[in-house]
Amino acid sequence: MVILNRNILNIIKNSSKSLLLLGPRQTGKSTLLRALHPELVIDLADEREFLSFARNPGEIFARVEGRGPRTILIDEVQRIPSLLNSIQSLLDRDKSLRFFLSGSSARKLARGQANLLPGRIISLKLGPLVAAELDYRLNEGRALGTGTLPGIYLDESQSDRLAVLDSYAATYVREEVQAEALTRNLEGFSRFLFVAASRATDFLDYTKLANTSSITRQSAIRFFEILEETLIVHRCDAFAKSGKRRLVQHPRYFFFDNGVLNALLGNYTVSDDRIGMLFENLVYTQLLNSANSTGKRIRITNYRTEHGAEVDFVCELEGEVWAIEAKASRNIGRDDITGLKSFADFYKKPHRAVVAYMGAHAKRIDGVDVLPWQDLLRAMKI
Repeated sequence: MVILNRNILNIIKNSSKSLLLLGPRQTGKSTLLRALHPELVIDLADEREFLSFARNPGEIFARVEGRGPRTILIDEVQRIPSLLNSIQSLLDRDKSLRFFLSGSSARKLARGQANLLPGRIISLKLGPLVAAELDYRLNEGRALGTGTLPGIYLDESQSDRLAVLDSYAATYVREEVQAEALTRNLEGFSRFLFVAASRATDFLDYTKLANTSSITRQSAIRFFEILEETLIVHRCDAFAKSGKRRLVQHPRYFFFDNGVLNALLGNYTVSDDRIGMLFENLVYTQLLNSANSTGKRIRITNYRTEHGAEVDFVCELEGEVWAIEAKASRNIGRDDITGLKSFADFYKKPHRAVVAYMGAHAKRIDGVDVLPWQDLLRAMKI
């Protein structure tokens, strides 16, 4: 029931255009699009279907033209990017057609020089479950430990959740890297993936990643691009430069789901030494995915001065700026708002300064709102 009521479904239902829905595996793309009851379903994850279309470029015309279906779902369209040219031709000939396309790899579409049908198709992004989809009652412990991929989060069996996540991590390395021949150095990539996961939420430093993984810096750059293009990690750029105060201009990066992050590390324990990283990763992905699921444009950056003052996230959302410090604590004091004070002094424009924390009650400290993190998302209307 929850899966069928994903927020992004409202955007899809309110549009008459064809759409491309991008998102990592297991985020619920197929389930959501099938809930729209398309008249024809083509699943390119099925090897028989894949081979049928790969052998015969005209197969899509044979199935759709004439008195054929008006709504067509094509799952995993990135497996045959050239299909998008045929879809454009069909849409140009018949304006009543509507295609629902799903994809889990922007890399494959880009590598295949896919025609993304500008003006004919809208592109949407689907991530794991967000707090609003569960009435802002997301199970915090479960979200931190095993993540919010729909099928995994909703499974009441902890052992089953862990088994699926372990399989997910292994499948990603095997299918996305080995099977696609992205790199001949699979062992080096596996080391890099573990190191990158262990440094999640840190500032991106290719040299450190390369040295720790025992690979070249160029390999580290290429491997990180693979993670981005397969939608596994998100880059969080630095806040804009200033002539008055020197800011550290390094991006941070976050994994798309805490459960997958923990699976890559082989550690699902939300221990005191890990909870800060896990909470920051959760807050970032909830901010990003919540905005995407409601069709709101969001830009998330990080603020850090050369003297060490930091704000985790500066969110520009629908014309409003939010400076957000994520604290994995149930107790917040004045020391926790120093970065927000630094940002206010630097920015000098109207904005909302908030500490998102794990406590249960909203409060205010020296003009800064302190909110339970799910209440923050509600306040941002995402």
